[in-house]
Amino acid sequence: MSILAECPTCRNKQSNKNRLCKCGENLIKAKRSRRVRYWINYRLPGGKQRREPVGYSIEEAKDADGKRRGQKREGRIFELLPDSKITFNELTEWYLSLEKVKALKSYWLVKLSINKFNTVFGDLIVSSIELADLENYQIRRRRAGKADATIDHEIGKTKTMVFKAFENRMAGADTLRTFKQVKKMLKKGSDVRDRILSLDEYNRIMGHLADHLKPVLATAYYTGMRKNEILTLKWDQVDLKNRMIRLEAADTKDSEARNVPINETLFDILVSLPNRIQNSDSDDHVFQYRGTPITDIRTGLRKACAKAKVVYGRFERGGFVFHDLRHTFNTNMRKAGVTDSVIMEITGHSTREMFDRYNTIDNDDTRRRLTNSMRFCKVLTNR
Repeated sequence: MSILAECPTCRNKQSNKNRLCKCGENLIKAKRSRRVRYWINYRLPGGKQRREPVGYSIEEAKDADGKRRGQKREGRIFELLPDSKITFNELTEWYLSLEKVKALKSYWLVKLSINKFNTVFGDLIVSSIELADLENYQIRRRRAGKADATIDHEIGKTKTMVFKAFENRMAGADTLRTFKQVKKMLKKGSDVRDRILSLDEYNRIMGHLADHLKPVLATAYYTGMRKNEILTLKWDQVDLKNRMIRLEAADTKDSEARNVPINETLFDILVSLPNRIQNSDSDDHVFQYRGTPITDIRTGLRKACAKAKVVYGRFERGGFVFHDLRHTFNTNMRKAGVTDSVIMEITGHSTREMFDRYNTIDNDDTRRRLTNSMRFCKVLTNR
């Protein structure tokens, strides 16, 4: 067992005897100003190492170290509350092994987000997390160049895990309250995008896109479906006879079933897919490459955009991303005269507010409406 000192600058946990951290921080001065957090390090009966934060006082650290030594000698090392003896790494291992969690289509994103969170807090005892720790994490991630939405995802997915732990008596109410108190970085409406892909841009990208990815992009352009809905689409959901894609509630983000029409162009693309004949009524994926379901399109799309001279990237000025095809579909449908209620039914927008975010008024719309307004004014003047 040992006492470790955490550098307030780089967060490196090291021997309490160190006078200078590798990052250059003077640990002696930091300890005097109570900026060094102390940890105790000990081994559990099964041989696993455990680190536990004990505050900013060396006296508290020595007391905690002595207490754990006594508990270990008496075989009482586990006589603690659930979340005061489990680390975030251990809680994550339990959470990601749950069958309900593993069945999530976004499992990979859940795992990625929580693992990012654990690069900082993985060794931390769950019950010891404080609101200030989470707020400092937000600031450090933003300084590292991460988007506010990404930071919110990381903390949000971890909060969901903590809530599940609370339901299973593995985390206390205080821990859950801490996660509920942290405010989101992304302000309401700040992530609204208005990028519309023109027909010329679409054709240029299609001209440079790999053949196996073209049907994926076309499906997004002509249906407004979400990327995950497209990539997980199975042949038994595609009704070519009635030209309709039928999504069950379990297949959609808002958990509501919907039918998506297949237009003439998309129909020709789907019937030409090489795996259609043998899989027309099966549960095999529609979009495959060499017999394997396509799981992402970003790399291929980025390369095609570069060749087509279309700026790509969420954080690039005027940059295009795959999800913008959903905006494009909504706007194109409106321009074609399709009513808002029908568009909302096809795309699965349950609220008017969300639909309006995807329905973009571009410069052509503005000029056309201004022209119509001027004509109307002339009619009134001539009366």
